[in-house]
Amino acid sequence: MQIVVKASKEQKATLESMEWKEGLQFQWVTNGQYPDDAVAYFDLCFEEEGWTFENIQSSLVFVNAVYQSSNELPANAIRMNAWNSFLNRPIWEIASGNDVNSQGGLELLEKIGRKAVVVPDEPGFIAARVIAMIVNEAYFALEEEISSKEEIDIAMKLGTNYPFGPFDWAGIIGLSKIAKLLEILFLKDDRYAVAPALLRELTIQNTSN
Repeated sequence: MQIVVKASKEQKATLESMEWKEGLQFQWVTNGQYPDDAVAYFDLCFEEEGWTFENIQSSLVFVNAVYQSSNELPANAIRMNAWNSFLNRPIWEIASGNDVNSQGGLELLEKIGRKAVVVPDEPGFIAARVIAMIVNEAYFALEEEISSKEEIDIAMKLGTNYPFGPFDWAGIIGLSKIAKLLEILFLKDDRYAVAPALLRELTIQNTSN
């Protein structure tokens, strides 16, 4: 049983460390080449590099598309979140504007050994929205000098049993991705306004790079 995957070095390492159905084999896309008879296809570099599987039209393709809704993607795409720390979650969130695709996606993932749940087809899914807001609130707290980054991270991990503190999470996911998601969500809801301290830090990061 073969699945074809376009993935970054970090995503590849994560996938290889996870448990899958016995007999499953990864075929990594290299130089744009891939077979067209796999059980499933994963386009995990979509947000950085665009659509990979132009020749795959009759099979479903799982796409790392946190910001977009399905109406911005090819008809056979199923949205998922392949950001750092999300791929190795025990249950994946998937979304599609098509109920048939959603059911087919659930069945495909079950076939290869992954649990998933269908969520509303909106930017950020559910978990990424929650984490983005947690990170944003942490930057508001930092700006108000309530505490330091280190102390806020420790408080969140000990007080809520989160695996990471908000600033840890920002570093793992990437502050630019957090900011972009918040800006998209802010277009429809003012409570997602990006914290000034977060924007300043992102500006410094971009300048130094």
